[in-house]
Amino acid sequence: MTLGAAARHRADWFRPLRSPTRTAVGPTGSYARRMTPGRRPNGRLPIAMVGLGDIARKAYLPVLGERSDVELHLCTRDTKTLAGVADAYRVEHRHQNLDDLIGADIAAAFVHVATSAHAEVVARLLHAGVHVYVDKPLANNLGDCVKLVELAKTKQRSLMVGFNRRYAPAYCDAAALIPQLVFLQKNRVSLPDSPRRVVFDDFIHVVDTLRFLAPHAELADVRAQTSNGQLESVVVVLAGAEVTAIGSMNRIGGHTQEILEVQAPGVRRVVHDIAMIDDYRDDRHAVVRRGDWTPVHQQRGFDAICQRFIDAVASGEALDADDALRTHDLCERIVGVAEGT
Repeated sequence: MTLGAAARHRADWFRPLRSPTRTAVGPTGSYARRMTPGRRPNGRLPIAMVGLGDIARKAYLPVLGERSDVELHLCTRDTKTLAGVADAYRVEHRHQNLDDLIGADIAAAFVHVATSAHAEVVARLLHAGVHVYVDKPLANNLGDCVKLVELAKTKQRSLMVGFNRRYAPAYCDAAALIPQLVFLQKNRVSLPDSPRRVVFDDFIHVVDTLRFLAPHAELADVRAQTSNGQLESVVVVLAGAEVTAIGSMNRIGGHTQEILEVQAPGVRRVVHDIAMIDDYRDDRHAVVRRGDWTPVHQQRGFDAICQRFIDAVASGEALDADDALRTHDLCERIVGVAEGT
C-alpha cells in the first residue's frame, strides 16, 4: 500500500458507516447513529471485549468475567483463543469480527487489540453508537487521538482510556497527600525500541501518572538517550507553582520495576510496583503491604476503572477523553524531542 493509499484508508476510519442495517430514520439524514441498547430483559448490560491478548486475559477478564450484571461478549479472529477463553469463563456470546459483534447490539466495548489497530477499531465502534474503553494509548499519534475524541463527542458516546494507575489504591492515597515533589521511575530490561513505540506504548503511563499526581504542572524539560534510532532512556520534568514531578524510564537497565516516591510536608512515601508502601513520618518508618488475598487487578486499579466506565454506561453519562488527550499531546512532544524533530 502506498503512503497516499494508506492515508486515504485511515481517513475512512473516521467516516460514518452506511450499512442499511445500522441506519435509522430521523432528522439527521440518511445516516443516524443507533441508540445504545440498555440492559437486557434479564437486567444485564451487553458489553464486549475486543481482542484477547495478555493484558485482556490477566487484567480485565478476571474483572468482567465475574460480573453478574454484565452480558459478556468476546471478539477475536483467533478461533483457538476465542474458544479457550470463552470456555474458561463460560461465555456464550462469541464473535470473530466487528460486524458480527456490532450486530449483537452491544452497549459498550473494551478494546484490547494491538496499538496499531486502535484508531480503526475505536472509530468503527463509535460510529456504530457503542461506548468505548480502550487500553492506552488511544492511538499511536496525536492526530488520530484528536479525531477519535471529537468523534466520540459527535456521537455522544463515552470514550475512556485505560489509565488504571489513577484508580490504583496506593496511587490514589499518594495523590491525597497533595505532594510537592513526585518521582516516578518505570524500568525495563534490554528493551530499547523506537521512540514512538516506547513513549506511546509504555512511558505514557509515567506521563499520565505524573499529571495525575501533579495536575497543575506543565512540561518543563525532556531528556532522551538514543542509540541507532532506538530509545534507551527518557526523563521528563513537569513543573508548577507548588509541585515538581520527575519521571524516568530506562529500557536497558538490569531490573524491571516501578517505583513512585512522593513528598509532602512531614511525609515521604515510596510505593514499590504499585504494591508495597514505605511510609516515613517524623523519622518513623512504617511498611504497608497489600493483603495476602488482595487480587492484583484490584491492587493495580483495574476493578475501579472498569466500575467507573460501566457505571457511566449504565447511567447514560458520556465520559469524554479530553484529559487523556492532554497526556497524548505531551507524549507527542516527548517523541519529537527523542527523534530530534
